[in-house]
Amino acid sequence: MQENSPAHTKPAHADIVLQATKLSKYYQMGEVRVQALHNVDLSLHQGELLVLLGASGSGKSTLLNILGGLDVASSGSLFFGSQQLSHASSSELTQYRREHVGFVFQFYNLISSLTARENVALVTDIAADPMRPEDALALVGLESRIDHFPAQLSGGEQQRVAIARAIAKRPHILLCDEPTGALDANTGRLVLNVLDQVNRETGTATAIITHNAAIGSMGDSIVHMSSGEITQRLYNEVRADVEHIEW
Repeated sequence: MQENSPAHTKPAHADIVLQATKLSKYYQMGEVRVQALHNVDLSLHQGELLVLLGASGSGKSTLLNILGGLDVASSGSLFFGSQQLSHASSSELTQYRREHVGFVFQFYNLISSLTARENVALVTDIAADPMRPEDALALVGLESRIDHFPAQLSGGEQQRVAIARAIAKRPHILLCDEPTGALDANTGRLVLNVLDQVNRETGTATAIITHNAAIGSMGDSIVHMSSGEITQRLYNEVRADVEHIEW
């Protein structure tokens, strides 16, 4: 794996929020064992925006699910701060997800019978120190749409509600799986702008997985995956303006 090219590297004093070491994941399908991840080493730092690139089947979503506590590795170690997640129980992983991780997926997973405010409140009602739903929606530019139902919102607006829901509990980690995959280019840029703004304003460690290589320029770091392995990690000297990304 090529590391730290170009010369810029993450400052040594930046706190590591997640540290994965030699993570591997295997699935047994009948008599065939399928390897989804192989010896993955990855760190995610406080305030960092990391873009994870790779083709379909490269292991991106499997890795993201393990980092978020939705799945467990077959071998290797994963630490959230000083907490080891590799051998955590189901209840411990549930607590980790509830208290520390926000998820944004390609499809918005909003409840159609609830307003934008009520969809966000589903999270704030169970969080220890949440934002008000109104404040989370204002952060993503939807303060005027808080009482609208999903059917009254565009795809981009629904995704921004999903982002507001993810960040409203003030997570330490925000994990985004193809957040623009169901959107056109202009709407996708708007959603990426929101993720960029949220990362800068809240300092939440953020990972975005995508197959669109152009999106890598908006991150502090870019990780390339292929066949379940990290093949390269690069660092940007300056994060690109999302508006300048060639879709």
